[in-house]
Amino acid sequence: MSQSEVKTEEKKQHFDDIYVAETPVPFKERIIDALDYISDDFNRQTFDRLILPWAEQQAASGRTLNYVDLACCFGNTTMAAVHNMTVDEIRENWASETVCNTISKPRRLPMHTTGIDISENALAYGQRAGLFDDVHAADLNNPPAETRDAIEKSLEEADILLSTASLVYLDPPAIASLLDAFRRGEGEGYLLVNFLNPFALEKADETKRMLLDRFEFVGSTASRHRRMSDLEQENYPGEEWALLEIWVLRRKA
Repeated sequence: MSQSEVKTEEKKQHFDDIYVAETPVPFKERIIDALDYISDDFNRQTFDRLILPWAEQQAASGRTLNYVDLACCFGNTTMAAVHNMTVDEIRENWASETVCNTISKPRRLPMHTTGIDISENALAYGQRAGLFDDVHAADLNNPPAETRDAIEKSLEEADILLSTASLVYLDPPAIASLLDAFRRGEGEGYLLVNFLNPFALEKADETKRMLLDRFEFVGSTASRHRRMSDLEQENYPGEEWALLEIWVLRRKA
C-alpha cells in the first residue's frame, strides 16, 4: 500500500515521506516545529467543551467507550483528546526516537481505541506506543472488501469518532460511506471533524451538507491549524496560516 494512493489537492503541501516514516519524529520536526502546528490544542478544547462532559457521564456509569480516530496518522489528535495532552506536551513526547515509544500521560477515561489510516507504519507506531488497541490499514477511497467491512463495523460500534484535517484526502462517495456506517450505530454518539481553509473548499461544503443530512449539529470552533508552507503561500498569495473549522455533531440515540 502506497501513500501516493491518497488524493491530495495540487495546491496543498504533500507530506508523503513523513506519513510513512516509522516514528512520528519527522512529523514533529517538519510539521509541528517547522510550521507552528497548533490545531490539536483547539481540537482538545472543543472536545472538552462539547464531548467530554457526556463521555465522563458514560464512564461514571461504568461504560468503556469505543473511540475511533479516522485517518489518524501517528495519533497526535488522540494524544490531545484521549490523553489530554497539549501540543507542547506532544512535541516533547515526540522529541526523539526513544521517548516517542511511550506516551507520557495515561488515557483520562476508560476507552477502547481504534486507529484507521493508510499508513501501516503510522498504525504500527500507534499500537506499539499504546495509543490504539486496534488498527485498520487501508486506502479509504478504495478499501478491499474485507477491510471495508471491518472498518464499517468499528464505525458502527463507535461512541466517539474523530476525523481531523483528513477528509480533504477522501472522495465524496468514500466520505458518505464512512458517515453512513457511523450513523448506523446504536445509541448516542459524537463526531468531531475538521475543515481546512483555504484548501478544497468545494469538497468541504459538500461534506458539511452530508454531515447535516445525517447528524445533529452540536457546536463549532474556528482556529489556526498551522503555518502554510512556502509552496502553499505561493499558491495562495497573501495567506500565511492554514485555518481550521472544527465541528461537533451528534448521532441521536
